[in-house]
Amino acid sequence: MNEKQPLSITGEARPGRWLITCDHARNTVPDWVGGGDLGIDAEDMARHIAYDVGALGLSEALAERLDSPMIASDFSRLVIDPNRGEDDPTLVMKLYDGTIIPANRHADAAEVERRLDRLYRPYHAEYARLAARRDDTVICAVHSFTPRLRGRPPRPWDVGILHAPADPRLAYEMIAALEAEGDLCVGDNQPYLGHLEGDSIDRHALAHRRPNVLIELRNDLIATPEQQAAWADRLTPILTRVLAQSGL
Repeated sequence: MNEKQPLSITGEARPGRWLITCDHARNTVPDWVGGGDLGIDAEDMARHIAYDVGALGLSEALAERLDSPMIASDFSRLVIDPNRGEDDPTLVMKLYDGTIIPANRHADAAEVERRLDRLYRPYHAEYARLAARRDDTVICAVHSFTPRLRGRPPRPWDVGILHAPADPRLAYEMIAALEAEGDLCVGDNQPYLGHLEGDSIDRHALAHRRPNVLIELRNDLIATPEQQAAWADRLTPILTRVLAQSGL
């Protein structure tokens, strides 16, 4: 029997230039990893350490409005993080925002390789295939962030645009467009820096000189389907206008 693909693709036949991606879409744990249980409680599995809350619904809505395909992971970032390079020390996290991950504490090189082969690499193979479906693909990566890490001050941003020094073209235009909305606190490479060697944008956009933008929404702003739809309605014309104005 063929193993279930650790990803989902929506709207592959849509003609739009965009490829919407959601690296941290779900908090799924395969049954062959700890019997489907990482050893942490349901409350922790429901928060940002396990997946990007609200990002999948926003990604689906954006892809529909942009008439473009979308790819999403179907495994928790705590099992293995698809937005890290294969040799990144945070690929399989043992501790995240104050929570110890028991199923990862003794994950050796063989176990990491197993997760790479069965989850991470199939996801990136399909990501690469979709990105190459046309010569002028533009990648829009959708993520979300928690309003506050444990023991840290509240984060002030509503939305952040992340970018790498190698290609900030669309990012700068998006930051300006979002700031012009007048009611948003916009982060420039906040709440994270926008480049890790081997991350998804590095592999699939920068390495191929594809235009790209990475959007981080504060997750309490996209917690419900209604909020996700409203943000998709807001972001779609901005993305469309910024791309047209860029000449890319």
